[in-house]
Amino acid sequence: MNKVKCSVLFLGKENDGYVEKALATCRANFTDVTPYLAKWNDPFPEDIGWWEGDYIISYLSKWVIPEYLLNKARIAAINFHPAPPEYPGVGCINFALYEGAREYGVTCHHMVTNVDAGQIIAVERFPVYESDNIATLLVRAYDYQLVLFYRVIDLILKGGPLPASKEKWGRRPFTRKELDELGRITFDMSRAEIAKRIRAANFSVWKPFIELQGFTFELKT
Repeated sequence: MNKVKCSVLFLGKENDGYVEKALATCRANFTDVTPYLAKWNDPFPEDIGWWEGDYIISYLSKWVIPEYLLNKARIAAINFHPAPPEYPGVGCINFALYEGAREYGVTCHHMVTNVDAGQIIAVERFPVYESDNIATLLVRAYDYQLVLFYRVIDLILKGGPLPASKEKWGRRPFTRKELDELGRITFDMSRAEIAKRIRAANFSVWKPFIELQGFTFELKT
């Protein structure tokens, strides 16, 4: 099978199975693929400015791509966001669970200088179950995001233009400060409010917390 003559800059998370599948798909189908993979809080690579090509693909990357690099993509710079347009920014799953969303999803969109603000290409949606927590919903979101990735790559391989979805971003992006605040529990909160925050903020090393007289106490659930 002949590869499509295309230069791709692939940005993603290091040591992640979903990212590895997406990158392997790019390498199998495009002639020139340059990957940059990183862990949380890794600095943006200083040597990336040399790149110039057809597509930038951001897949579970933690970096905000600077404008000068976006402008070097001749055809498109696209991102796969593990949330629907109603939840831009960080902590998307957390806020969806906190708000009791009945539906969740994943989004592919063009990248612009502002985070999660570019023209939406496509969205995949799926139901949220009452039994869902962060871990279960995250896995399902990553599964659907990989399917959406294959759909968009297929469009690129067929040579057609990427579609412009009628979907719009639902709000300004959630911030890290708002996500941190979601985990805060105070003594004046109702039992229902505390239960919502525990469901929305209890995952891996991140735990809900109580602050008392200058001390922070992590909740064990």
